[in-house]
Amino acid sequence: MATLRSGKQVDGSDGGGSGGEVDGRDRGAVQDADIKEKRNARTSKVVFGSLILDLLGFTVVLPLFPALLDYYSKHDSSGLYSSLLSSVTYYQHIIGVPARFHSVLFGGLLGSLFSLLQFLFSPITGALSDVYGRKPVFICTLIGVAASYGLWAAASNFAMFVMARIVGGAVKGNVSLAYSIMTDVSDEKTRARGMALIGVAFSIGFTIGPTVGAAFSRWGSTGWFAASAVYALTLAVANIIFFAVFFQESLPEGRRRRDIGASLNEAWELINPRALFSFSSVKGLGREERTKLIQLSRVYFLYLFLYSGLEFTLTFVTHHKHSYDSLAQGRMFSFLGLVMALTQGGFMRSVKTGTEKATANKGLMMMIPAFILIGASETNLGLYSGLTLYAIGSSMMVPCLTALASCHGAASHKGTLLGIWRSLGALARAFGPVVTSIGFWVMGAEVCYIVGGLSMLLPLVMLQAY
Repeated sequence: MATLRSGKQVDGSDGGGSGGEVDGRDRGAVQDADIKEKRNARTSKVVFGSLILDLLGFTVVLPLFPALLDYYSKHDSSGLYSSLLSSVTYYQHIIGVPARFHSVLFGGLLGSLFSLLQFLFSPITGALSDVYGRKPVFICTLIGVAASYGLWAAASNFAMFVMARIVGGAVKGNVSLAYSIMTDVSDEKTRARGMALIGVAFSIGFTIGPTVGAAFSRWGSTGWFAASAVYALTLAVANIIFFAVFFQESLPEGRRRRDIGASLNEAWELINPRALFSFSSVKGLGREERTKLIQLSRVYFLYLFLYSGLEFTLTFVTHHKHSYDSLAQGRMFSFLGLVMALTQGGFMRSVKTGTEKATANKGLMMMIPAFILIGASETNLGLYSGLTLYAIGSSMMVPCLTALASCHGAASHKGTLLGIWRSLGALARAFGPVVTSIGFWVMGAEVCYIVGGLSMLLPLVMLQAY
């Protein structure tokens, strides 16, 4: 009897016993999938909120840079500014550089230093998160960001402000970790949606952050804008609490790496320029495909090298040529952020697969007159005409070049390829500001931006060979 009953249960001839069990298992699997999807969606929203808080604080300093450096040129008890000044005075007299351009040169040095530290430390941050989990490492980066704002708030001298920027650059790995988290909680079908959320967070941060930061700069009497720094610090502390309370670990222990040495070795591949430009970590590429990818990466690097330098010195152009104060700078950044958001949310969503190269060509062709107009114009109309072309063109470039790069390699190596791609961009941003600032210091805004705009012809020509 027992055997017969067992047989009935196996073949399901009793009319529903095993069918009910199968249906139950199916319902359970569906419920588990729904729970997982909701948990992943919640995680994406938490990362999105954290990035907005972070970027609202990060962008505070952007419209304040020229005024900050002007202040430290006259009030620096540490002696660091005067020491740097003495090292360039000899060349200043030979070339005939106006003294008011020194702040541009020192600003470029600080901008490149920040980006270089971010380039060096972000892969290490990612490697540590692969072993110890995303949440603890992410929180450590947020604490470091808060510490950098605390240093800025107390930065009555230039040396302390430089230290604040050094700390900020070294710990700014939370953005790269956000990409890793989105990869944890998505698959090939939903990954684009998660990455788009990061782009939206950047648009919101760069549209609102500079204006609010500039408004806070009007409070208090300190020349180093302590009120703006305290505002950024408040956002950073709120971010720590928000992330610690609401984020659930996206990398369970079973999926973590056990060997910290191997993880750090992979991180080295992301800061080794030779390995980056050869894509040596990406396996399975044919010779022709690797050659095309290397060609595309050179276009991407050169474009971002030129773009990042001109982008960084934009506030100095408007400060020196148009006498923009921090509020006018903030309004300018808000305008740029709004145009970029409209372009990315409107036109770029309609770009069809296979047209990325043509769209990138259009973006590059816009950048040439954009920078020439920004540098040469004497009126707000000419300046904002250039800014509009700049915002539209730059919104088209990086997404299209990244999409072209993502077409290469097997699906299993996409993460490695795009990690190298982001590191190439970070490396370009590490050198662009200082080189362009030297050009600005030597040639002035007009010639520097005209040369920079015409230099965009180089990546445009190189892209045609891809």
